[in-house]
Amino acid sequence: MGKTFNASVNGTQRYELTEEQIKAVDVASLDAEHFHVLRDDQSYHAEILEADFQHKSYKVNVNNNIYEVNIENELDKLIKDMGFEVGKAKQVNAIKAPMPGLILEIAVNVGQEVQEGDNLLILEAMKMENSFYSPRQGVIKSIAVEKGQAVDKGQLLIEFE
Repeated sequence: MGKTFNASVNGTQRYELTEEQIKAVDVASLDAEHFHVLRDDQSYHAEILEADFQHKSYKVNVNNNIYEVNIENELDKLIKDMGFEVGKAKQVNAIKAPMPGLILEIAVNVGQEVQEGDNLLILEAMKMENSFYSPRQGVIKSIAVEKGQAVDKGQLLIEFE
């Protein structure tokens, strides 16, 4: 079986197309933006109005109807499932200790607004000081530790609103 592609049209309709289905459509290029399409004995005049190849999104005029089309291949689906979408970031709402250690310093307070990259706290582990920086802009919702406290791996340190 060949490759599959997902296409969404106007953000509401989703289609899964196989490589074979795509090849079965008869397309004649009139120039770089204009095409004559023949599918199931139906004739269509298509024009590409806008193309963003990096994001695989297109604005297409088909028989005087305008459609927003986004295309996703198998690799795009895998990257999305793994949470590594380009231009997208998962919302981080909590910082947890990656290893056991001792809290040396807490640089923020509950209710404080922080920017991405601001210093939050310092954890000493294996005789090394590890600084934790804010992964995003936000407000500190809670601080679950105190200066001088020993923490375990996976223990909640700071939560964001």
